[in-house]
Amino acid sequence: MDQNHIDPSEVDFVGGDPDSDKAECPAVWRTPGGLYVRGKAVADPGTTQRLSEDVGKGEDETDVWVPDRLFPAIREAIDDEYEQGREGAGPHDFAALAAAAERSVIRFECRDAYDVTEAARFEEWRESGDIAVVDHDLEEFGDIVREATRRGVRWRRVRIISRPMSEYMKWEHAVTHANIAVGEDIRWLWRDQAADLLVPAADCWVFDDRVIRWNFQRGDDSNPRVYSFNSDPRVARDIAGSFETAWNRATPHAEFKPE
Repeated sequence: MDQNHIDPSEVDFVGGDPDSDKAECPAVWRTPGGLYVRGKAVADPGTTQRLSEDVGKGEDETDVWVPDRLFPAIREAIDDEYEQGREGAGPHDFAALAAAAERSVIRFECRDAYDVTEAARFEEWRESGDIAVVDHDLEEFGDIVREATRRGVRWRRVRIISRPMSEYMKWEHAVTHANIAVGEDIRWLWRDQAADLLVPAADCWVFDDRVIRWNFQRGDDSNPRVYSFNSDPRVARDIAGSFETAWNRATPHAEFKPE
């Protein structure tokens, strides 16, 4: 049986890590003749070497670690005791990740423009030059931030931008008062002042220094809204550390002077 070309209709979801409200999680599926298990790929060479002492590792094989919390679902799959037609919750959206945060949400922004096709008020502001047209409605995002900060979550954002500011960053600066109003703490850092910092190559959110949500813009500054996740504690630690360094060097929004 070719495990890489199975009929998708023959794949049954059995269960996932019950701690999945806090990160993209391990899971198990049942198929005719076997199981699919999603877990952490083993990246440590020492661990791989130890496992290879017991059995050879093929070039097309990957070592995967799963937490013991997943064992009940694996047992259900082995014993065929799961309910047919189960469905998982799907990838976590931004609201779910924020709702699970207990201490910290940080946002790294390292670009000079966003998807201008979705910013009608930016176009109005650019055409009129009148700051009075700025009416930045954060809608659902504002509710998410308010709820998190109400629980005591510290919500911070640092923007690393080029000098002089792009038109879009001037717009962002003009409307940041709305972000501040819902509970965000925002600082700005000129790119030349961040040149010696090890910062991520893509914008990202980090929740509780635990799970990272990456956002990749296209070269034309449009946003495909396709996100990827990483919950490797080593990566989260490095990104969080880089953020703190940038944060300490950056200027609070109220003190930052656009150029």
